[in-house]
Amino acid sequence: MKKQTQAIHVPFKRRDAYDALSMPVYHAVAYEFDNAQLMSDAFCGRIDAPDYSRVENPTVTNFEQRVKALTGAKNVVAVNSGMAAISNAMVALTAQGKNIITSKHLFGNTFSLLTQTLSRFGVEARLCDLTNAAEVEKRIDDHTACIFLEIITNPQLEVADLKALAELAHRHHTWLVADTTVIPFTEFSSKELGVDIEVVSSTKYVSGGATSLGGLVIDYGTHPTFGERMKNELLFNFGAYMTPQVAYLQTLGLETLDARYHVQAANALELAKRLKTLPQVKRVNYVGLDDNPYHALAQRQFGSTAGAMVCIDLESEEACFRCIDRLKLIHRATNLCDNRSLAMHPASTIFGLFTAEEKKSMDVLDTTIRLSIGLEDVDDLFDDLKQALS
Repeated sequence: MKKQTQAIHVPFKRRDAYDALSMPVYHAVAYEFDNAQLMSDAFCGRIDAPDYSRVENPTVTNFEQRVKALTGAKNVVAVNSGMAAISNAMVALTAQGKNIITSKHLFGNTFSLLTQTLSRFGVEARLCDLTNAAEVEKRIDDHTACIFLEIITNPQLEVADLKALAELAHRHHTWLVADTTVIPFTEFSSKELGVDIEVVSSTKYVSGGATSLGGLVIDYGTHPTFGERMKNELLFNFGAYMTPQVAYLQTLGLETLDARYHVQAANALELAKRLKTLPQVKRVNYVGLDDNPYHALAQRQFGSTAGAMVCIDLESEEACFRCIDRLKLIHRATNLCDNRSLAMHPASTIFGLFTAEEKKSMDVLDTTIRLSIGLEDVDDLFDDLKQALS
């Protein structure tokens, strides 16, 4: 069965009492049992039944089951944000004295989590160039908990070789964890590329137009204790489980994801090509362009599409602010993969609290505008950018 069909036709875990076609929103907190033994069995995991909605809810379970069917994962845990997915996964994998091999090219909050928050608990972030396998291997030791990366970095748009990193990780008896948010899991199989654990901000493509905050931890079952730790420790102790209303909205979003994504990716590619013709644009960064240094690798890993994030460089920060201020159609907002097109200046927003030296080391430039391309007609988007740059 094709993924687009699977996204719509994964059966309910239990038949609905009224045979609803869409999974109802179960706002219940607790669930009644016929007897004390069944209640004990549910709480102790001896039977598969919801007991308390902080750790299991039928609407959320249905969403998790759909993602599981689409990815071929062993376990899927839905949480309340993309950062919750990353932080829960890292806590499940690490411990005092462990280290994480990662890059300086990360979303600002992820970078802060790995280099500051986890460091206070004795976990070291070892920063290196993940596109250089020899450098990565030098940083791995017996205390390495995982290699962590974004499959296309935000906003540098760097792509590392997932198969090469997976081979390195597994040869040294560690794991590869990938944030795959910017290319939907309906488009490629990170499992086939050797990824052990996938984290996703389902706020982005999956939500269906910024309807809700959510995150996914997708576990392919290669780590001996990760799945058990996520389900029976982190969910119970951290309380980050997705709410039923969000799961309902994101299930609806999942059903239309394929159709929306292909329009957005096609718009992004066409817009990137047109932006290269404007003299005010000094550089267009999009891995879907034939002349992008990561184009061939991205095509091998992710297929023919390259996502909906395009970055452009202008002559100065002032020029970036002026362009953003003059936009009439494209919204000034910080999100990705919305139905609407969005523009932002990463250096002054998501990296705004970093020092100039830190931003320089992370290749976050004052001259960069990040565009998230939506579902509008590409002619209208280009006209808006053209007038804003004039």
